[in-house]
Amino acid sequence: MRAAVLRLRRLYYTPQGKKLVRYGMVSIVSALIGFTILTLVYGVLQLWTEVPSVLFSNILATFPNYVLNRKWVWGKSGRSHLGREIIPFWIMSITAMVLALLTASFARNFSDAHDLSHWARTVVIVGANTTAFGVIWFLKFIIINRLFQTSPDPKSELETEVTPVGQAGAPPMSIPKAGVVNSGSAEPDSEYVEGSPE
Repeated sequence: MRAAVLRLRRLYYTPQGKKLVRYGMVSIVSALIGFTILTLVYGVLQLWTEVPSVLFSNILATFPNYVLNRKWVWGKSGRSHLGREIIPFWIMSITAMVLALLTASFARNFSDAHDLSHWARTVVIVGANTTAFGVIWFLKFIIINRLFQTSPDPKSELETEVTPVGQAGAPPMSIPKAGVVNSGSAEPDSEYVEGSPE
């Protein structure tokens, strides 16, 4: 037991380990939100049957899940990219919801077959929903890790390399001949040959 705790602790101090732990915490928060809404609309208020109740609760829980994953787990800021972030994230979430709806339908048939009470049905539906999301939890982490990966803009890096410091928008400097060191002054060195193929 102690060895397992030490391994988990070592894992946490790696970049991927911290992401995984935070991702798990976000999943727990989102699950609690979803299950609370599901219990409220299905168990207490009895607004809908199993399938629409599961769909409604999962849609509402997806919004905080996206924001927390993007900003807290992967540390991204600014506006979300529609094609690279929002749409793929919702495709994954909808896939999870479809699986949850299938398990909700299974839970309803199971409850009908065993003539369960309303609160027993609530326990079965929440348990089925938990199972559905547990199945794709790790796969979703791998995909989100690719979606929210921050990478430098190669164009901006190229501009930084060829543009002299303090001269924003200036044309690229000529390449010096071998053995000649630029003094950094604004005047080109006498050894520079404009347009030299060297």
